[in-house]
Amino acid sequence: MSFYPICAEYGALPLAEKFAEVTEDDVRRAINATTASPEDFMAMLSPAAVPFLEEMAQKANKLTEQYFGKTIQMFTPLYLSNYCTNRCVYCGFNTTNNIKRDHLEPEQVEEEAIAIAATGMKQLLILTGDARTKASPEYLESCTKILSKYFPSISIEIYAMEVDEYAALVKVGVDGMTMFQETYNEELYPTLHPAGPKKDFHFRLNAPERACKAGMRVVNIGALLGLDDWRKDSLLTGIHAAYLQKKYPNVDIAVSLPRMRPHAGSFQPASIATDRDMVQNMLALRLFLPRVGITVSTRESPEFREQILPLGVTKMSAGVSTEVGGHSQKGEKVGQFDISDGRSAAELCADLKKHGYQPVFKDWQCLDEHYGEPI
Repeated sequence: MSFYPICAEYGALPLAEKFAEVTEDDVRRAINATTASPEDFMAMLSPAAVPFLEEMAQKANKLTEQYFGKTIQMFTPLYLSNYCTNRCVYCGFNTTNNIKRDHLEPEQVEEEAIAIAATGMKQLLILTGDARTKASPEYLESCTKILSKYFPSISIEIYAMEVDEYAALVKVGVDGMTMFQETYNEELYPTLHPAGPKKDFHFRLNAPERACKAGMRVVNIGALLGLDDWRKDSLLTGIHAAYLQKKYPNVDIAVSLPRMRPHAGSFQPASIATDRDMVQNMLALRLFLPRVGITVSTRESPEFREQILPLGVTKMSAGVSTEVGGHSQKGEKVGQFDISDGRSAAELCADLKKHGYQPVFKDWQCLDEHYGEPI
């Protein structure tokens, strides 16, 4: 069984009505539940839960410190290529956008690695557009071999792959995978993805599970808030994470909370997820899944990221460039989206310490020669 039947079951429900039917008593029961159910999660995401955010925040803080301590994992992205064959209407890399396309050669990958490693970063997220002719699995393997000399933890955020392709990357040093479903609304999905490989809703939806089967240590999922009603997509993201946690207890399941940012193109979000909405989403997720990692990227402002530190976040990016070669190359480039927090790794590290949090640059080193063998 895959996650799709569960996704389809929830997709067939009148979720807007379900959220509206939640009462304050439902919310109280959900907050006080020893182990929150999917129904409790829905209650905590509902409009009825808004007056209870402070109570939820107190419990979320206790749970986060219980499972993670006062630590924040640090990472930075490295864009290898922005060539793309998809026409995602909300993305700056859309194949129809008239932007300069770049693709890093091996020596340029090493230059980027040296520049990033000099900042102290040890956890790297590599990204590409969806263009296998430019960023083939073999290309990614060769890049990983270069990068693994500098970074003990390498994650990928690329196109959806098959199990054997993920497994091949694990064998050369990739230990994490991020895959945003973007929206779990199967009817809306084709409108947002009118052409390209990413148009296949099912193949993308099941990619995180294929990564789990391939031996990934960390699998991170998320929806891009603003493409559909944020409550609906947040609900399905949490249900998806719970499914993966239960089925693959040996994999560290995490959730990112990205929301729409300005980009090259004219697409405007269907709805706006406010700061309060983002907080409610994070709190509900933490109370529903106490062990899940929660990532908040530089899409958010420095002020907002500092305000939510006690509320459940466990991982943050710093020293970010969304441009190909942006860490070592100068010049006019176009990124995937605009960032809101331009702090360097050192600056974010200092600010975290001011708030009593320990920045964690490294918590993983592979010493097992058999690591990466598919399960």
